[in-house]
Amino acid sequence: MSKYKFNDNQIAIIEKLGLNSDLDDVEKLFSSNEHSLEELETLLKVANALYRSGYPIIEDEKYDEYLSYLKIYDPENPFLLNIEPEVFIDSKTVPLPKKMLSTDKAYSFEEIKKWTERITKAASEIGFDQNLIEIKVTPKLDGYAAYDDGRILYTRGDGIRGQDITRAFERGLKVAENAERGLGPGEIVIKKSYFNEVLSEKFENSRNIQAAIIAEKKVDEDVQKAINEGACVFYPFSQLDKWTGSIEELLSKFDSILESMWNSVDFDIDGLVLESTNESIKEHMGSTRKFHRWQIAFKVNEESAEVEVLKVVHQTSRTGRVSPVAELVPTKLSGATLSRATVHHYNMVKTNGVGPGAIIKLVRSGLVIPKIEEVIKRAEPELPENCPSCGAHLIWEGDHLICPNKSDCPAQTENTLIHFFKTLGNVDGFGPKVIEKITNQGIKHIHEIYQIPMHQFVEFGFGDKTSQNLVDQLLASRQIEIEDWRFLAAFGVTRLAGGNCEKLLQHHALVQVFEISVEDMVKIDGFAQLSAEAIVEGLANVREEFFKVYSLGFNLSVTPKESDRESSDSPIAGAVVVFTGSMQQGSRDDMEKNAKALGAKVAKSVTGKTTYLVTGDKVGETKINAARDKGVKVLTEQEYLNLIG
Repeated sequence: MSKYKFNDNQIAIIEKLGLNSDLDDVEKLFSSNEHSLEELETLLKVANALYRSGYPIIEDEKYDEYLSYLKIYDPENPFLLNIEPEVFIDSKTVPLPKKMLSTDKAYSFEEIKKWTERITKAASEIGFDQNLIEIKVTPKLDGYAAYDDGRILYTRGDGIRGQDITRAFERGLKVAENAERGLGPGEIVIKKSYFNEVLSEKFENSRNIQAAIIAEKKVDEDVQKAINEGACVFYPFSQLDKWTGSIEELLSKFDSILESMWNSVDFDIDGLVLESTNESIKEHMGSTRKFHRWQIAFKVNEESAEVEVLKVVHQTSRTGRVSPVAELVPTKLSGATLSRATVHHYNMVKTNGVGPGAIIKLVRSGLVIPKIEEVIKRAEPELPENCPSCGAHLIWEGDHLICPNKSDCPAQTENTLIHFFKTLGNVDGFGPKVIEKITNQGIKHIHEIYQIPMHQFVEFGFGDKTSQNLVDQLLASRQIEIEDWRFLAAFGVTRLAGGNCEKLLQHHALVQVFEISVEDMVKIDGFAQLSAEAIVEGLANVREEFFKVYSLGFNLSVTPKESDRESSDSPIAGAVVVFTGSMQQGSRDDMEKNAKALGAKVAKSVTGKTTYLVTGDKVGETKINAARDKGVKVLTEQEYLNLIG
């Protein structure tokens, strides 16, 4: 049986390649150790297409290994001579404003020395003073290559033609380092710390997220949140930290430069990019159809070892997901002794047989966190039935085991409180540090925080003025009007984020949602059986805490019922409306609330289903024209106000 199995997304991409091979035969190539040159070319084409589409099938190092083999035995293969292309699924291509080439790769210090010798030789050929040769070194970001000309954001495509993905900026994507647009080539990346803390349990790798940012379909809710919070950015190469110096300095300090650059950004990197900065040398050396000769990427080779699993430890995270951690026979890799490795999720534990006695292949590249690449010998997996922190019955959510006990699970307490105040959005001062200080005093529930008097905040270590501000903010949070769906979402029930809360409250009153059965919930459009089961169980877990907080008296605006909307004679009833730019007659948030009250559906980005794009100040023509191209009616703020009367 094949070790590799294509999923539906991967199959859709492979079908676009038009290969002269059956899908099963292509799948088997990834498990075989022997390939003809034709098979090797097919394997590389498929692996490249899947990687660049956000659904990688093999590791970068394995891909590079296959590529090196093809270079040795078939150096004139067309795949080696041209830029690895993207697969465009139902998308048009546009010419790039400037060619975007790949970067040649080196895997050893000796190869870097040979490259510097070619730079020196080029300098002597044009009479350039070798003492003036300057080399620049930057981190090699492991993201999604793109080009920004200030008007359009392009994918790299085949280096000559790419795809217009300006929609990424329209979704809120920012340029790193608060830089302006129009800085040319760069990468779409996500902060490593944010991915590890917030998204690693939902997405297998950051590549999935990079592809989601630019996808034509609606952006995943978690990815949109990452964009809004500035964790996803377009990073122009010109803004990267850099080292510059002579060839002699480069070679003598190479290890320290590598370490310094590796830690210079909070993004995934897979090596360094080295290039000559001298224009005359660059012009003389030129490029092949695929690479600039004056530039090279140094990639760190990985080390691997076969390691025995001693046991799998269960850990509940602050989000409620229970993570499996494999304790290993201590093994030295890349200069470090490793005794633990995170298993991605419990479906991997179950399907691959990760348990005591299993033999795994552990891989570590340079300074990168070790990962389990494959299970060589299976063992009986150990799956927990109850949360190791609070004992609650665990539920499956996709590949993960989840503790649904948001309010009384010690591992989740702090995150539950942070989530509540952040989602509520009408109270200041209760950020992570303040919550941590409060929970250290034994306060574990939302309603308990609302009952803290000023003198107790002072006893907790807050100053008099801060303590009074905190009390005032708690009072304000009950008095300032907020939507009932936002209030419900603040309790962090699994699969019940803002969108689903609003959907639910369009059919049932807030206090009635705790009485809804799974069967009734499934009848509502958008709720599948598994989601409904998880939500009903989650609501039962937070019920007691919800009513304790609800009884404190919050100023809640009621979500209009679906039946009311259907009978509404509002001119925008049923319309899909997107607001953009700075509004003059009120905040955008207020306008969105009003539109919903009039029966409209409010979206964050323009698609072919959008009815109206309402524009405030400082909206670019690109966004307006893109909307019109999709058949969307564009209204100024005043035209919209006239429409709704």
